[in-house]
Amino acid sequence: MLNTVKNNRGIALLITISVTTILVAAALEYNRRARFAVISTAAARDRLTLSYMASSGVHIAMALLAKDKSESNFDSLAEDWAVPEKIEELLQEIPFDAGKLSVAITDELSKIQVNALVKFPNSRQFNESQVMLWDRFLRFIRNEEELEDDSDPVAIVNSVKDWLDSGDDEATTGLSGAESSYYEDLDPPYASRNGPIHDLDELLLIKGITPQIYYDNPDAPGLASFMTVHGMAVGAGTSFSWPGRININTADGPVIAALLGLEDQDLAQAIVEFRREATEDKDSHDFSNPRWYKEIPGFGDVVINPSLVSVGSDVFRIKSDASIDTTKASIVAVVQRVQNPESRKWTCKVLSWKTE
Repeated sequence: MLNTVKNNRGIALLITISVTTILVAAALEYNRRARFAVISTAAARDRLTLSYMASSGVHIAMALLAKDKSESNFDSLAEDWAVPEKIEELLQEIPFDAGKLSVAITDELSKIQVNALVKFPNSRQFNESQVMLWDRFLRFIRNEEELEDDSDPVAIVNSVKDWLDSGDDEATTGLSGAESSYYEDLDPPYASRNGPIHDLDELLLIKGITPQIYYDNPDAPGLASFMTVHGMAVGAGTSFSWPGRININTADGPVIAALLGLEDQDLAQAIVEFRREATEDKDSHDFSNPRWYKEIPGFGDVVINPSLVSVGSDVFRIKSDASIDTTKASIVAVVQRVQNPESRKWTCKVLSWKTE
């Protein structure tokens, strides 16, 4: 009888331990799931919040650009949209409960317009002033050793022309161009665009444009930082073109160098420095005249093709970065300022919108 009681007590103890173990395991699993649900919900909340914050940054920038257009007939780096401190002051007026928002605006027409290389809409002929611009730019950002064979400036320009033009026959441009027959022999094969480029990364598909030339590297800048597919001008009816004018007030050094003749390219930095010094005292210089560079000492004989330059732009790139602790979200938008024909008020329409 005594042994039976002891056995029953042992069994009861084992059952109790087993049940307790199961309950503890269940409690731990429940706790894990609950914590996961809380963390997931918080992360989803933060992502949604960041999305709205980054979007707000883009719209704030659009409002700033529209206001600027109504107050000025030219665009320079001295204006509020181009001064980080001015943008930060504006953002401080729209506080968020948590997180941080930063916005940067750059002039998209401070770059070389890829599609301006040919004369649209028929696109069968070179835009000769753009050919010179490409040649000088490529020679400025790369040395002669790097520009050989298919990556020679002439070869690249010919291949880009064949990619853009509407012809797709064996009449390739020069001895180094490339039509669809060339690309269809590659692995994997693909066809030539034979029309305007809509995404700048498409340049990487063109014969002669290697990743080394396209992207920036520690030794030299790349095409991607200084070229754009935007800038289309709409004419009467269905006609369109890319004027290819570059805003000399906002262009970076390599683009300025491309605007200058080969013998004057070393003067590009002088233009950039003069512009920077004048920008620090925004009322000391008039950037509304595209020939303002003539005022720089030693520039009396320097001539920049007037068909290549402007002092204004209506196309801008906006980068809006939002962060909460370690979670981040970014939006990159390209917008164009347009005027309402009835109210005459300026607004911005979105040309592209990418979430990163």
